Amino acid sequence: MEKLAAVMLGDGFEPVEALAPVDALRRGGVRVRTVSVMDGLQVTSAQGVTMHADDGVSDVDLLGFDLLVVPGGSGGVDNLAKCAPLADALERFMAEGKPVAAICAGPMILADLGLLEGRKATCYPGCEEGFPAGAYQDVRGVVVDGNLVTASGPGQALDFGMAALRVLAGDAAADRVAADMLIAG
Repeated sequence: MEKLAAVMLGDGFEPVEALAPVDALRRGGVRVRTVSVMDGLQVTSAQGVTMHADDGVSDVDLLGFDLLVVPGGSGGVDNLAKCAPLADALERFMAEGKPVAAICAGPMILADLGLLEGRKATCYPGCEEGFPAGAYQDVRGVVVDGNLVTASGPGQALDFGMAALRVLAGDAAADRVAADMLIAG
């Protein structure tokens, strides 16, 4: 059965943190939709890169996805944090053990929603302030804790996307994509 992932976008997102996971997931056979939380489908990154999202958040049922991806970028995270349907979906996904992936400042949303209690996660240095005791892993890289994939920043975007693919679609899909992309490892 085809897997479906939503990569959430708000103005101010980090482009590599959104597009590297889209690329890795699509190469792995996952159907990916970019979803804007802004008023329209046009979303502008922190670096001024404008993207046309596939869908608006009001046009999709986030609970129908198999994976939610939360890119970083402080402006993007601020916009994503204001989105009630995303907050509701993240709470349900975490409660049900469905995959959630957040990178850079993105894990702050999970912390603010109280979803990192008893979990291990990383984020961009300085964004861990709201994490519960014991949750923050001070690593420059990717942390996988069951259904939760987090990464520390833009430099880990491809590894983050590959880890999300591995959690969602399994080792065989991730290993095939890694080999095709000449990822060492």
